[in-house]
Amino acid sequence: MQPRSRGRRVRWTADLLVGVGLTGTVILAVLLAGVLFPAGTDLMDLSARLQPPHFTAPHPLGTDPIGRDVLSRVVYGGRISLTVGLVSVALSALIGTLLGLIAGYFRGPVGAFIMRLADVQLAFPFILLAITVIAIIGPGLWKLIAVMVVSQWAQYARVMRGQVLALKDREYVQAAQALGANDNRMMFRHIIPNALGPLVVLATLNVANNILLESGLTFLGLGVDPQIPSWGGMLADGRTYLQTAWWVSVFPGVAITLTVLGFNLLGDWLRDTLDPTGRS
Repeated sequence: MQPRSRGRRVRWTADLLVGVGLTGTVILAVLLAGVLFPAGTDLMDLSARLQPPHFTAPHPLGTDPIGRDVLSRVVYGGRISLTVGLVSVALSALIGTLLGLIAGYFRGPVGAFIMRLADVQLAFPFILLAITVIAIIGPGLWKLIAVMVVSQWAQYARVMRGQVLALKDREYVQAAQALGANDNRMMFRHIIPNALGPLVVLATLNVANNILLESGLTFLGLGVDPQIPSWGGMLADGRTYLQTAWWVSVFPGVAITLTVLGFNLLGDWLRDTLDPTGRS
């Protein structure tokens, strides 16, 4: 494997600081949701329905049309969005990386078949595919994740194949081959560790993209179960109250915006850090 410099310092840029701050706050709030709101999200108080936000009141971000606390629902709703974003990206990256590695390393008919399959997959618009599949099998959290995985693995496969084709001509890879390294050692010891940079950046940006996709599909009624609090579902519930109770939709929208911004900033920082040609 190509030697790496030790003791590399982290470049604390504004992108990194803001990105870590936003994503860290959201993840911490989601992890502590049960501690912060032990009563959950389904506690209703019809006498307190549509109360406006007031930071000294029992409901700092107000209540929804049936008297549920908006703040607790926003925090619990983050579980769904982060689960969809992280799990779908992890599975897509794993499948796409392995298939791209096989296609780039062995080439031949197997590699050609994998890449033609990826081309076919990339030709399908995601929204059209999601609407068609979910209309047939029905909405649900894991069904939505499965649709995202099926539609996104090809991105990682194409990136990984390109990295493999570039790395196979490097001197340290050719030296390892001359020393008798087998295919498994070549792929998992010498190629994958040096090809992860672009994949990590793509995965980080796709987490933000998938959070937006989940929210949009849930808003359309094609995502998770409406009974489960989610940011997209809260947007859909509050759209008829925008003029009289704007907070029902605005705060979930703010949560989506800040979370997506945080992951995008982390992706930008990783891109600048892992790409030596982009450093000043």
